[in-house]
Amino acid sequence: MQVKRLLLIATLALTAACSSKQVIDENLSEAELYQQAQEHLDNTSYTSAVNTLKALESRYPFGRYAEQAQLELIYAYYKNQEPEAAKAAAERFIRLHPQHADVDYAWYLKGLASFDQDRGLLARFLPLDMTKRDPGAARDSFNEFAQLVSRYPNSRYAPDAKARMIYLRNLLATYEIHVARYYLKREAYIAAANRGRYVVENFQQTPAVGDGLAIMTEAYQRLSLDDLAASSLATLKLNYPEHPSLESGEFVPSEEEADTRSWLSRATLGLIESDAPLPPGQTRASQDMERLYRDAVEAIPAELQPENAPQADAPNPPRSWWSRLSFGLFD
Repeated sequence: MQVKRLLLIATLALTAACSSKQVIDENLSEAELYQQAQEHLDNTSYTSAVNTLKALESRYPFGRYAEQAQLELIYAYYKNQEPEAAKAAAERFIRLHPQHADVDYAWYLKGLASFDQDRGLLARFLPLDMTKRDPGAARDSFNEFAQLVSRYPNSRYAPDAKARMIYLRNLLATYEIHVARYYLKREAYIAAANRGRYVVENFQQTPAVGDGLAIMTEAYQRLSLDDLAASSLATLKLNYPEHPSLESGEFVPSEEEADTRSWLSRATLGLIESDAPLPPGQTRASQDMERLYRDAVEAIPAELQPENAPQADAPNPPRSWWSRLSFGLFD
């Protein structure tokens, strides 16, 4: 059923695109143009309404309907699924008529245009998770609604703007949680902890705060920062005792601890251990860098080394030909 609806919409859009360009009678008066634009709006012919309103404004820039035409042009762009044009028209109206009695409506439409900018035709018919999409338009919409509420707290559009701001704030917080979980999977624990703390500090009273505390706890545990992990866990238990990461009062990490064994050890199920377990905070890459540094220091002739040259922590035994051939993989 959804596929049929999408095909119907695509057909209608193609037909509209291929239709002839609207011709507006040059002899129409200002009042007749405005009346014609109203009829197009009432019939949901938003493309025709846009063309008529633009013609009215260009032909009668100082007429009695000029300001109203600019305001209704914002609405026509918005209903015609042209968010960028709607925002540009709203910004123009706000700049030209900052004291207009309906300027709050321009702010409201500007926020609505950003609010629906990421909600195309697919989002209307398919179950897309908006919290995993680029939050740029959501941030713009939140800021524009915030401007409306702060500048015009008694506006009739303020209650709806506040309700949308709550939704947008929850959406932005959940997006940060998705990013933090991605960092956890990539073992970027510092970045994950910072994202979790950002949610806790900047999105209070949203459902994502509990997730932020859980991510902080897990990341700090992986980093062996026991005091920070204990503090985050205590806050999580106190404020969100029913959080999914808590089972019988005990914290359960969402990600399994990374397997830092070599490929040979994993392939042989641990029967052949080519490398000792890594100490906390170290990686194979850091060990390789340290080994290369020691080899470079040892390769410098004694007569060329400065008196205060750094020395290796302990003398290393001569490397075998097998070790050099395998680049130290089987030391």
